[in-house]
Amino acid sequence: MKRNIFAYFLFFTTIIILLSACSSTEESKADKNQDKHSYHAENGDLRETTASLSVAPIFLEDQHEQIQMVYSAVGEYQDLLEDIPCYCGCGDSAAHKDNYDCFINENKENGAVVWDDHGTRCGTCLDTAAKSINMLNEGKSIKEIRQYIDDTYKEGYAEPTPTPFPG
Repeated sequence: MKRNIFAYFLFFTTIIILLSACSSTEESKADKNQDKHSYHAENGDLRETTASLSVAPIFLEDQHEQIQMVYSAVGEYQDLLEDIPCYCGCGDSAAHKDNYDCFINENKENGAVVWDDHGTRCGTCLDTAAKSINMLNEGKSIKEIRQYIDDTYKEGYAEPTPTPFPG
């Protein structure tokens, strides 16, 4: 089932990339209705804490279904996405270390999650996560996925996050 969902997602990723950019300044619903569980990071990204991975942040409510699907899958693929760099420039602009950081800022010991809305505005982040997850579900190794992502984004994109190559 996951494979079909992500195949559907990849089709729409192109549309999202055309509509999204990391520098978007649209005001989200969460920006308008901030509560004690949300705040802006120094780089302007909205961060929101929920009780667990199964509780989506408010800032996803008005997002495309495909964006919501990626966010809901990211927590299940932490080990993969922490080995995959992002090529949108967020290593410099947001101090991200890997593609996982584009969606989740922190997993707390008590199970709470600090979500990051960076991925909602960035087609490169979304595309990287979706392609990586699909490839893993197709049986590719993390090293093969990493090599594919590096080869795909090495030209025409920003410097990658400082993500070590998987050992």
